[in-house]
Amino acid sequence: MSTLIHEVVGTPQASRLLLLIHGLGADERDLGGLLSYLDPEGRFRTVLPRGPVAAPPGFAWFDMSSAGGGSGADATFLSSLDALDDLLDEMCEEHDLPRSEAVVGGFSQGAALALALGLRRSDRAHPAGVLAMSAWLPDVDGLDLDWEAAADVPVLVQHGTEDPLIPVERGRALAQALLDRGVPLTYSEYPMAHQVALESVQQAHEWLLQVAAGERPSAPMPEAPPAPLVKPVTTAQWDAEVLRAELPVIVDFWAPWCGPCRQVSPVVEQIAAMREGAYKVVKVNIDEEPALAQQYEVQSIPLIGLFRNGRMERQALGAKPRQQLEAELGMLVIP
Repeated sequence: MSTLIHEVVGTPQASRLLLLIHGLGADERDLGGLLSYLDPEGRFRTVLPRGPVAAPPGFAWFDMSSAGGGSGADATFLSSLDALDDLLDEMCEEHDLPRSEAVVGGFSQGAALALALGLRRSDRAHPAGVLAMSAWLPDVDGLDLDWEAAADVPVLVQHGTEDPLIPVERGRALAQALLDRGVPLTYSEYPMAHQVALESVQQAHEWLLQVAAGERPSAPMPEAPPAPLVKPVTTAQWDAEVLRAELPVIVDFWAPWCGPCRQVSPVVEQIAAMREGAYKVVKVNIDEEPALAQQYEVQSIPLIGLFRNGRMERQALGAKPRQQLEAELGMLVIP
């Protein structure tokens, strides 16, 4: 029997069950706010459980440092997974709705658990579909995924291209892994951070309608967008990407609120395109990487630095034309 605190919303006329699992630091009310867009027709009786682990200002399902990254066993992940599995059984029985027609979904931590719940090897009926928002494929000792059964479970994976917590590359890797295993997959990216957007919820609504109609929607994997001309670099990447780089590196120290930064950004991209193979060009958001800004005494931006052999040799401050910028950095000016 599940001990999870939960809410149930929906009309008695609902013909299917929808289990929505919140993310880290949220609670059972979090995803409930999506229902007017996700299920405006009221086709689902929705169950909104609360994570068992305190994570102010809300709750969590498991320890992020030990689950989902390939680092081994995590008893809290498996414990939460079992509790959700029991809750799904109980709610289906209580509301006289078939488990095989239920849909499980979640955001972030909740999405990892929704994937595990929908695809795990089990004697219980698999759900009709899995909605995974900002997700990754959990790698936990003791979790056995049933790929043969998963071929009948459609999955919708949605991810933000600007997600700083779970990089979009992990969402793409998840989607490709599911495709490789024969899972009916729909994968979409949106220009958002670690969140959901109106467009993504609207797509999820259409996908739910297809699943409710007994379909197994799938779509070809979209091509990954081309790599940016100027790669964002974090503190963790700094040594490898800049200090130990074989080529001289031009670093654009910037911030989203900085108007002159937006003015010089196309100039920096032009340099990256014209000097490809001779120089490496990257950028650092000083709001997100204050340690790097402090280390190199970046007090005004935009500051463009030229790094060679692990140190900053030259710098140029402010938005300037390409020729002037290259001259101040000691580069051979190309007319």
